[in-house]
Amino acid sequence: MECNNYLFPGNDYDTPENLPHAFMDNLLLRSRWYFYWKNFGIFVRTGKCGRAGKLDAFNQTEYSNGNMRLVESIGGKVHLRGLNNIDKLNGEAAVIVANHMSLLETALLHSVMRPRIDFTFVIKRSLFDVKYFGDIMRSLEAIAVDRINPRDDFKAVLTEGKERLARGKSIVLFPQATRNEVFIPENFNTIGIKLAKSAGVKVLPLALKTDFLGNGKLLRDMGPVHRDHQVYFEFGEPLEITDSGKTQHEAIIEFITDRLDKWYQAENRTRPLPQA
Repeated sequence: MECNNYLFPGNDYDTPENLPHAFMDNLLLRSRWYFYWKNFGIFVRTGKCGRAGKLDAFNQTEYSNGNMRLVESIGGKVHLRGLNNIDKLNGEAAVIVANHMSLLETALLHSVMRPRIDFTFVIKRSLFDVKYFGDIMRSLEAIAVDRINPRDDFKAVLTEGKERLARGKSIVLFPQATRNEVFIPENFNTIGIKLAKSAGVKVLPLALKTDFLGNGKLLRDMGPVHRDHQVYFEFGEPLEITDSGKTQHEAIIEFITDRLDKWYQAENRTRPLPQA
Protein backbone atom coordinates (compact mmCIF):
# COMPACT_ATOMS: atom_id res chain seq x y z
CA MET A 1 0.00 0.00 0.00
CA GLU A 2 1.64 3.22 -1.14
CA CYS A 3 1.29 6.24 1.12
CA ASN A 4 4.38 8.10 -0.13
CA ASN A 5 5.14 9.32 3.40
CA TYR A 6 6.37 6.11 4.98
CA LEU A 7 9.35 6.52 7.29
CA PHE A 8 10.19 2.81 7.56
CA PRO A 9 10.41 0.96 4.22
CA GLY A 10 12.91 -1.64 5.47
CA ASN A 11 12.65 -4.52 7.94
CA ASP A 12 14.38 -2.75 10.85
CA TYR A 13 14.84 0.78 12.12
CA ASP A 14 16.81 2.46 14.90
CA THR A 15 16.69 6.15 15.73
CA PRO A 16 19.88 7.77 14.36
CA GLU A 17 22.39 9.04 16.85
CA ASN A 18 22.87 12.76 17.44
CA LEU A 19 19.47 13.95 16.19
CA PRO A 20 18.89 17.65 16.96
CA HIS A 21 17.04 18.16 20.24
CA ALA A 22 13.91 20.34 20.17
CA PHE A 23 14.77 23.86 21.33
CA MET A 24 11.47 24.36 23.14
CA ASP A 25 11.93 21.13 25.06
CA ASN A 26 15.23 22.46 26.36
CA LEU A 27 13.59 25.81 27.15
CA LEU A 28 10.97 24.00 29.24
CA LEU A 29 13.74 22.19 31.12
CA ARG A 30 12.93 18.86 29.45
CA SER A 31 9.77 18.49 31.48
CA ARG A 32 6.78 16.56 30.18
CA TRP A 33 4.93 19.68 29.01
CA TYR A 34 6.57 20.19 25.63
CA PHE A 35 5.67 16.62 24.68
CA TYR A 36 2.04 16.95 25.73
CA TRP A 37 1.66 20.38 24.14
CA LYS A 38 2.88 19.11 20.76
CA ASN A 39 1.11 15.77 21.08
CA PHE A 40 -2.21 17.45 21.89
CA GLY A 41 -1.89 19.61 18.77
CA ILE A 42 -1.40 16.52 16.62
CA PHE A 43 -4.31 14.83 18.39
CA VAL A 44 -6.67 17.75 17.71
CA ARG A 45 -5.68 17.99 14.03
CA THR A 46 -6.17 14.25 13.61
CA GLY A 47 -9.60 14.41 15.23
CA LYS A 48 -10.71 17.29 13.03
CA CYS A 49 -9.47 15.43 9.97
CA GLY A 50 -11.47 12.39 11.04
CA ARG A 51 -14.60 14.46 11.63
CA ALA A 52 -14.24 15.92 8.13
CA GLY A 53 -14.05 12.42 6.66
CA LYS A 54 -10.51 12.95 5.37
CA LEU A 55 -8.53 10.62 7.63
CA ASP A 56 -7.30 8.39 4.81
CA ALA A 57 -4.16 6.24 4.76
CA PHE A 58 -1.91 9.18 3.89
CA ASN A 59 -3.23 11.42 6.67
CA GLN A 60 -3.30 8.60 9.24
CA THR A 61 0.37 7.98 8.52
CA GLU A 62 1.32 11.66 8.40
CA TYR A 63 -0.20 12.56 11.77
CA SER A 64 1.34 9.48 13.36
CA ASN A 65 4.67 10.41 11.79
CA GLY A 66 4.36 13.68 13.68
CA ASN A 67 4.17 11.75 16.96
CA MET A 68 7.14 9.61 15.94
CA ARG A 69 9.25 12.68 15.13
CA LEU A 70 8.14 14.27 18.40
CA VAL A 71 9.39 11.31 20.44
CA GLU A 72 12.74 11.39 18.67
CA SER A 73 13.05 15.18 18.93
CA ILE A 74 13.05 15.03 22.72
CA GLY A 75 15.63 12.28 22.99
CA GLY A 76 13.51 9.14 22.58
CA LYS A 77 15.12 6.14 20.88
CA VAL A 78 12.84 4.03 18.70
CA HIS A 79 13.65 0.50 17.56
CA LEU A 80 11.53 -1.42 15.05
CA ARG A 81 12.01 -5.07 14.12
CA GLY A 82 10.22 -7.62 11.96
CA LEU A 83 8.39 -5.15 9.72
CA ASN A 84 8.71 -7.57 6.81
CA ASN A 85 6.54 -10.02 8.75
CA ILE A 86 3.64 -7.67 8.04
CA ASP A 87 4.35 -8.10 4.33
CA LYS A 88 4.19 -11.90 4.71
CA LEU A 89 0.44 -11.50 5.08
CA ASN A 90 0.44 -10.70 1.33
CA GLY A 91 -2.13 -7.97 1.76
CA GLU A 92 -4.59 -10.19 3.61
CA ALA A 93 -6.25 -8.97 6.78
CA ALA A 94 -5.14 -10.44 10.10
CA VAL A 95 -5.69 -10.17 13.84
CA ILE A 96 -2.74 -8.32 15.39
CA VAL A 97 -2.28 -9.35 19.02
CA ALA A 98 -0.10 -7.20 21.29
CA ASN A 99 0.61 -6.31 24.89
CA HIS A 100 -0.66 -2.89 25.97
CA MET A 101 1.68 -0.58 27.88
CA SER A 102 0.81 3.10 27.29
CA LEU A 103 -0.99 5.58 25.06
CA LEU A 104 2.14 5.78 22.94
CA GLU A 105 1.44 2.64 20.93
CA THR A 106 -1.81 3.97 19.50
CA ALA A 107 -0.07 7.28 18.72
CA LEU A 108 2.75 5.56 16.80
CA LEU A 109 1.21 2.45 15.24
CA HIS A 110 -0.02 4.16 12.09
CA SER A 111 3.47 5.50 11.44
CA VAL A 112 4.85 2.00 11.91
CA MET A 113 2.18 -0.06 10.13
CA ARG A 114 -0.38 1.86 8.09
CA PRO A 115 1.38 1.99 4.70
CA ARG A 116 1.76 -1.79 4.87
CA ILE A 117 -1.68 -2.75 6.19
CA ASP A 118 -5.07 -1.19 6.94
CA PHE A 119 -6.25 -1.73 10.50
CA THR A 120 -8.50 -0.62 13.31
CA PHE A 121 -8.73 -1.12 17.07
CA VAL A 122 -11.05 -2.64 19.65
CA ILE A 123 -11.77 0.07 22.25
CA LYS A 124 -13.97 0.79 25.24
CA ARG A 125 -17.32 2.21 24.07
CA SER A 126 -17.10 5.28 26.31
CA LEU A 127 -14.01 6.44 24.40
CA PHE A 128 -16.23 7.29 21.45
CA ASP A 129 -17.54 10.15 23.60
CA VAL A 130 -14.07 11.67 24.07
CA LYS A 131 -13.72 14.78 21.93
CA TYR A 132 -11.46 14.27 18.89
CA PHE A 133 -10.54 10.72 19.96
CA GLY A 134 -14.07 9.57 19.16
CA ASP A 135 -13.83 11.23 15.74
CA ILE A 136 -10.58 9.38 15.07
CA MET A 137 -11.95 6.02 16.16
CA ARG A 138 -15.19 6.38 14.18
CA SER A 139 -13.14 7.23 11.11
CA LEU A 140 -11.10 4.06 11.67
CA GLU A 141 -14.30 2.01 12.18
CA ALA A 142 -13.13 0.89 15.60
CA ILE A 143 -15.05 -1.86 17.39
CA ALA A 144 -16.64 -0.89 20.71
CA VAL A 145 -16.88 -3.07 23.83
CA ASP A 146 -18.41 -2.18 27.20
CA ARG A 147 -16.17 -4.27 29.48
CA ILE A 148 -19.18 -5.09 31.64
CA ASN A 149 -20.38 -8.41 30.23
CA PRO A 150 -17.56 -10.50 28.71
CA ARG A 151 -20.04 -12.57 26.72
CA ASP A 152 -21.52 -9.48 25.05
CA ASP A 153 -18.05 -8.09 24.35
CA PHE A 154 -16.95 -11.35 22.79
CA LYS A 155 -20.05 -11.40 20.58
CA ALA A 156 -19.40 -7.81 19.43
CA VAL A 157 -15.74 -8.47 18.66
CA LEU A 158 -16.58 -11.69 16.83
CA THR A 159 -19.44 -10.24 14.77
CA GLU A 160 -17.95 -6.85 13.90
CA GLY A 161 -14.41 -8.19 13.71
CA LYS A 162 -15.33 -10.79 11.11
CA GLU A 163 -17.09 -8.11 9.09
CA ARG A 164 -14.04 -5.80 9.15
CA LEU A 165 -11.66 -8.65 8.35
CA ALA A 166 -13.80 -9.74 5.41
CA ARG A 167 -13.42 -6.23 3.98
CA GLY A 168 -9.64 -6.41 4.32
CA LYS A 169 -9.28 -4.35 7.52
CA SER A 170 -7.05 -5.94 10.15
CA ILE A 171 -7.92 -5.78 13.86
CA VAL A 172 -5.45 -4.69 16.55
CA LEU A 173 -6.31 -6.35 19.85
CA PHE A 174 -4.79 -5.77 23.28
CA PRO A 175 -5.99 -8.89 25.15
CA GLN A 176 -4.91 -7.55 28.56
CA ALA A 177 -7.49 -4.75 28.02
CA THR A 178 -5.98 -2.16 30.39
CA ARG A 179 -2.60 -0.61 29.62
CA ASN A 180 0.01 -1.68 32.12
CA GLU A 181 3.79 -1.70 32.22
CA VAL A 182 3.57 -5.09 33.92
CA PHE A 183 2.87 -7.94 31.50
CA ILE A 184 0.68 -10.55 33.21
CA PRO A 185 0.20 -13.64 31.01
CA GLU A 186 -2.80 -14.77 33.09
CA ASN A 187 -4.62 -11.57 32.09
CA PHE A 188 -3.76 -11.99 28.41
CA ASN A 189 -7.00 -13.52 27.13
CA THR A 190 -7.58 -15.57 23.98
CA ILE A 191 -10.13 -13.33 22.24
CA GLY A 192 -7.71 -12.54 19.38
CA ILE A 193 -7.06 -16.23 18.78
CA LYS A 194 -10.79 -16.99 18.78
CA LEU A 195 -11.56 -14.16 16.36
CA ALA A 196 -8.81 -15.25 13.96
CA LYS A 197 -9.96 -18.88 14.08
CA SER A 198 -13.60 -17.95 13.48
CA ALA A 199 -12.72 -15.59 10.60
CA GLY A 200 -10.17 -17.95 9.06
CA VAL A 201 -7.31 -15.43 9.16
CA LYS A 202 -3.81 -15.41 10.61
CA VAL A 203 -2.60 -13.83 13.83
CA LEU A 204 0.33 -11.41 13.73
CA PRO A 205 2.11 -11.23 17.11
CA LEU A 206 3.35 -7.81 18.22
CA ALA A 207 5.60 -7.24 21.22
CA LEU A 208 6.04 -3.64 22.30
CA LYS A 209 7.67 -1.57 24.99
CA THR A 210 6.38 2.00 25.25
CA ASP A 211 7.10 2.93 28.86
CA PHE A 212 8.84 6.01 27.45
CA LEU A 213 5.42 7.48 28.19
CA GLY A 214 4.27 6.55 31.68
CA ASN A 215 0.74 6.23 32.99
CA GLY A 216 -0.07 9.04 35.40
CA LYS A 217 -1.19 8.47 38.99
CA LEU A 218 -3.55 11.46 39.21
CA LEU A 219 -4.17 12.04 35.49
CA ARG A 220 -3.69 8.65 33.85
CA ASP A 221 -3.35 10.13 30.35
CA MET A 222 -0.68 12.66 31.35
CA GLY A 223 1.98 10.55 32.98
CA PRO A 224 5.72 11.19 33.12
CA VAL A 225 7.97 11.12 30.07
CA HIS A 226 10.89 8.74 30.65
CA ARG A 227 13.50 9.78 28.10
CA ASP A 228 15.88 7.02 29.18
CA HIS A 229 13.27 4.32 28.45
CA GLN A 230 13.60 3.26 24.83
CA VAL A 231 10.69 2.43 22.52
CA TYR A 232 10.48 -1.01 20.88
CA PHE A 233 8.08 -2.63 18.43
CA GLU A 234 8.72 -6.11 17.06
CA PHE A 235 6.43 -8.18 14.82
CA GLY A 236 6.60 -11.96 14.87
CA GLU A 237 5.90 -14.41 12.08
CA PRO A 238 2.21 -14.65 11.09
CA LEU A 239 0.58 -17.67 12.71
CA GLU A 240 -2.05 -20.04 11.36
CA ILE A 241 -4.56 -21.01 14.04
CA THR A 242 -4.80 -24.77 14.44
CA ASP A 243 -7.09 -26.82 16.68
CA SER A 244 -8.08 -24.73 19.71
CA GLY A 245 -5.32 -22.17 19.15
CA LYS A 246 -3.75 -22.93 22.54
CA THR A 247 -0.33 -23.56 21.01
CA GLN A 248 -0.39 -20.24 19.14
CA HIS A 249 -1.61 -18.36 22.22
CA GLU A 250 1.24 -19.74 24.31
CA ALA A 251 3.72 -18.92 21.52
CA ILE A 252 2.57 -15.27 21.49
CA ILE A 253 2.95 -14.98 25.27
CA GLU A 254 6.43 -16.49 25.04
CA PHE A 255 7.33 -14.10 22.20
CA ILE A 256 6.22 -11.03 24.16
CA THR A 257 7.87 -12.16 27.40
CA ASP A 258 11.15 -12.96 25.67
CA ARG A 259 11.31 -9.60 23.92
CA LEU A 260 10.43 -7.64 27.04
CA ASP A 261 13.15 -9.45 29.00
CA LYS A 262 15.69 -8.69 26.26
CA TRP A 263 14.74 -5.01 25.99
CA TYR A 264 14.82 -4.37 29.73
CA GLN A 265 18.19 -6.12 29.96
CA ALA A 266 19.51 -3.84 27.21
CA GLU A 267 18.62 -0.88 29.46
CA ASN A 268 20.14 -2.55 32.53
CA ARG A 269 16.71 -2.67 34.12
CA THR A 270 14.63 -5.49 35.55
CA ARG A 271 11.32 -6.16 33.86
CA PRO A 272 8.45 -5.23 36.20
CA LEU A 273 6.71 -8.34 37.49
CA PRO A 274 3.26 -8.81 39.04
CA GLN A 275 3.06 -8.13 42.75
CA ALA A 276 2.72 -11.26 44.85
